[in-house]
Amino acid sequence: MKAAVIGLGTMGPGIAATLARAGHTVSTFDADAGQRAKAKAGFDIATTVLGHLGVAEQPHAAIAVAETLADCVAGADLAIENVSEKLDVKIKVFREIEAAVSKDCIIASDTSGIPITQIQEGIATPERVIGMHWSNPPHIIPMIEVIPGAKTAPKVTEAMTAIVKQIGHLPVLIKKDVPGFVENRVLYSIMRECVDLVEQGVIEPEALDTCVSWGIGYKLAVVGPMALLDMAGLDIYQAVSSYLNKELCTRTDTAPYVTEKTSQGKLGMKTGGGIFDYTPERIDALRAERAKKLVAVRKALQS
Repeated sequence: MKAAVIGLGTMGPGIAATLARAGHTVSTFDADAGQRAKAKAGFDIATTVLGHLGVAEQPHAAIAVAETLADCVAGADLAIENVSEKLDVKIKVFREIEAAVSKDCIIASDTSGIPITQIQEGIATPERVIGMHWSNPPHIIPMIEVIPGAKTAPKVTEAMTAIVKQIGHLPVLIKKDVPGFVENRVLYSIMRECVDLVEQGVIEPEALDTCVSWGIGYKLAVVGPMALLDMAGLDIYQAVSSYLNKELCTRTDTAPYVTEKTSQGKLGMKTGGGIFDYTPERIDALRAERAKKLVAVRKALQS
């Protein structure tokens, strides 16, 4: 299979490396020449991590970096869009892909939460469009949400599920094309409560991270939420939720704790500061440390 990955920001290099290691011919593209120039380093890092994970390496050619989108998708069987989370931008890219690929090419979006049906409404061949939502970092987290839109052909859903399995990841079929799908709906509900607790002065950011990582995070890595309900007892959940649910944060906007920082250009690691402050050396150390721990956790969960 020839796969094309459009967008080489946070996710693109890891997606490309994962596909290549599974034996596929991979071509990539980014409209930003700077991202194209940095791509090889990203491929190499992801490939090294896949080696540490013990992921079997199938024979494959070096990942190509194309100078145009048309060159990237030429001859592709699968094109994966991985550009910014703006519907108009995605539709524009989808139209460009659609015009340059064969009628049998599957066109997938790695959107974090834009309904696939909305993307389908903007193009001529919606039946071959499907969501393929990888989790960051994509070469380490082995779960991929497969999201058919309202007009996705069943054979495309079946083919995508087979592709995800072939590359060694776990396909999770999303039965209804809701905004945010499942992973991000759960994640953002957790984030909303966490931000609110810090903003209200209940806990400091460092302490909250310790509480979540070593509390629910530690458990949920082994026992999923629905299984945890059974483990704890549905009667216990009913009793606690009867009084606690009404106390949880229900805001529908973004908390000032976040918006005030973004208005000041404090976006997190990418700007050297957000909730925490970072030096370039600290950023490199954190990325290496987190990748190492995620590799270890994945190996433990697979054992």
